[in-house]
Amino acid sequence: RVSENLSEAGAGRPLSSTMLLGFLLLGAVVFQAEGYFAEEKYPEESKMQSPTVVIAIIARNTAHSLPYYLGALERLDYPKDRISVWAATDHNSDNTTAILKEWLTVMQKFYHYVEWRPMDQPTSYAGELGPKHWTNIRYEYVMKLKQAALNFARKRWADYILYADSDNILTNPDTLNLLIAENKSVIAPMLDSQGAYSNYWCGITPQGYYRRTAEYFPTRHRHRLGCFPVPMVHSTMLLDLRKKGMKKLAFYPPHKEYSWPYDDIIVFAFSCRASEIQMYVCNKERYGYLNVPAKPQHTLEDDRLNFVHVHLESMIDGPPMYPSRFIHMFPKQRDLMGFDEIYLINLRRRPDRRDRMLFSLNELEIDVKVVDAVDGNALNSSDIKILGVDLLPGYYDPFSGRTLTKGEVGCFLSHYYIWKEMVDMQLDKALIFEDDVRFQANFKRRVLRLMEEVEQMQLDWDMIYLGRKQVNPGNEEPVENVRNLVVADYSYWTLSYAISLQGAQKLLNAEPISKMLPVDEFLPIMYDKHPNEEYKSHFPNRNLQAFSAHPLLVQPCHYAGDPQWVSDTEISTLWDNDSVRTDWRGSHKTLKGAAPPPEMLSAAYRDEL
Repeated sequence: RVSENLSEAGAGRPLSSTMLLGFLLLGAVVFQAEGYFAEEKYPEESKMQSPTVVIAIIARNTAHSLPYYLGALERLDYPKDRISVWAATDHNSDNTTAILKEWLTVMQKFYHYVEWRPMDQPTSYAGELGPKHWTNIRYEYVMKLKQAALNFARKRWADYILYADSDNILTNPDTLNLLIAENKSVIAPMLDSQGAYSNYWCGITPQGYYRRTAEYFPTRHRHRLGCFPVPMVHSTMLLDLRKKGMKKLAFYPPHKEYSWPYDDIIVFAFSCRASEIQMYVCNKERYGYLNVPAKPQHTLEDDRLNFVHVHLESMIDGPPMYPSRFIHMFPKQRDLMGFDEIYLINLRRRPDRRDRMLFSLNELEIDVKVVDAVDGNALNSSDIKILGVDLLPGYYDPFSGRTLTKGEVGCFLSHYYIWKEMVDMQLDKALIFEDDVRFQANFKRRVLRLMEEVEQMQLDWDMIYLGRKQVNPGNEEPVENVRNLVVADYSYWTLSYAISLQGAQKLLNAEPISKMLPVDEFLPIMYDKHPNEEYKSHFPNRNLQAFSAHPLLVQPCHYAGDPQWVSDTEISTLWDNDSVRTDWRGSHKTLKGAAPPPEMLSAAYRDEL
């Protein structure tokens, strides 16, 4: 009936009341049907929950790193109710077990489930020569532990399992989310260390050993970024247990065709190959740090010192490490390393540098006295004249040709007042740090050994550089019977140095305030290694006995041109003219590396340098 009426309407005939009623009824039915199926009439579906993850913690003799390792885990930006923790510890000769137990006791209420498998006895493996010695028995036990964690994850139908060695610190809280988003069966976040070492191989020999390839260093140094297929990842890695091929994957027992070295990471790599699973390493972000493994003859103290260095490096290159909030940590026992005083020169307006240095020195267990640096930028030309400062006649920067900057005046005075305090208080020897240094590995132990040998040989010394920029390293002669010490040649920078009372007195006797040049130019004059004879003529008693650690024990945190580089000596105004500004591009002293080529020098210095 309705279709007949529609035909009549289409032919131009007028609609009857019956036809109009039919149209209205049809429209109502269509409107109700559309409303019934419209999604906006119903509340939005809830979001998918995050995949479930098991974190496997296997710790042995890592009390030095555990507070930071566990702190990083608890700060992972991932729902803790979707994480289960499988933790095992064994054969410990330190308090690893107590630390893990303390942390798990608090954290178990946050995680979905915690499995705790401690083994207090024995404290060593049969035939083990030390805690760093790996026997086949130890490899086998570790493989069994990793397999037990994998079995636990499978039994609980976990989506992922994260293996992370207890000296691998995942400082990036997004690590789990970032790795999951890559959708790989086995993926490792590339971790940084104090050297070339990381947690992946780019090559492997037919016998299963490490093989260096052309891809390794571009990856390690992030010259190429991405997620790359590799034949080996270890230490920290995420396994996607939802993938079909993962069912065959195993840490123990080794594959029936396995003939490579009996090593847990190599056994696992072979299992991936046999299961046709590709490993990947990802370096798109900075995920964290790992400790360089100690040599077999090293001690747990070596491991601790290595970790301290990695910790200090993380504070410069970031993100830094922080310990767990739920672990008690004993205060550091600081000392002066045999010096009468240790000074840290710091500008009040640089609290970030002061805090980092104080934290670093505390980690190294070094006591220090903070000295407020003279802020040259806060002085005007009149103030500088009142202090008695006058320029060394004829001084010009060898690179730019400019004269002294106010920052260089402040730097010189900061060092000068320390020398004066040493003489006034009759301090036998002191150590001086500027506030922008990074420490080499085992810094404290190496300084202690160096100074002990210097004392044993009764070396007549006034100054020993610990950090500087060498200009002519090939000209420096080693000191007999003292390891790692050379006679200092012309140098730039005063990053850190030891100075004796005799040396401080010699520097004061030279009366340098009235004939000032940068302090790092003044010191080589005083030990008679400066190339400019005219400058030296103003200081007749150039008998400072200057030496240097070799290799150097501190370096600058950043070099000129680096994104985070700031210099208060180079970025300033001229000492006698408040309107003429300077910056680092005027002086290439601050660039990384040795002395620049002659063409970069002003004409007056090309022949001399």
